[in-house]
Amino acid sequence: MIDLTSHVNLVAEAIHEKREGAPRLLVAIAGAPGSGKSTLAAEVGRRLGGQKVRTAVVPMDGFHLDNRVLEDRGLTQRKGAPETFDALGFLNAMRRLANGEEVVLPVFDRPRDLAIAGALVVPPECQVVIVEGNYLLFDERPWSLLAPLWCLSVRIDVPVPELRARLIQRWLSHGFSRAAATRRAERNDIPNALRIVEKALKADYTL
Repeated sequence: MIDLTSHVNLVAEAIHEKREGAPRLLVAIAGAPGSGKSTLAAEVGRRLGGQKVRTAVVPMDGFHLDNRVLEDRGLTQRKGAPETFDALGFLNAMRRLANGEEVVLPVFDRPRDLAIAGALVVPPECQVVIVEGNYLLFDERPWSLLAPLWCLSVRIDVPVPELRARLIQRWLSHGFSRAAATRRAERNDIPNALRIVEKALKADYTL
């Protein structure tokens, strides 16, 4: 069982150490699908908010390409792979965040399987922006251009068998049969996870 509290403590303390003299801190929480990025990011954001630090949590998933675009490009079955995101749009948004600007961002509605434009606003007074996503520390361009923007980077490392079990359970929770959930995980999610592991850039902390 993962000790989430110890991970939250470690990341929150590291953020506080980095905050001195920095008007805005960009923190990357990266990892494979099903590794627990969203949970950790939300809990660290909650901890910092409780400590009166103005914090926003930004999921990378808002930059999914729409299903119509994926269909036109023959990528429907690969949704979630690096090439199925607006990588340059995401990079530009992160650069603006690093500059301390107000940035309006899309978010991903998982039940409806689509991105909603303009659904998240990070105001200029936001002191810490926690970004979570699969490809934040990924050694393929243009994703690799993100690395210099992170003031602090965290990778969640989960063994592949555990990831497989979590990803199958994710699809089961969406109403898929055991066979269909296993196919979805093994056809797309696991190959994406292996690609992330094979092309991982170094993180400040690996949990």
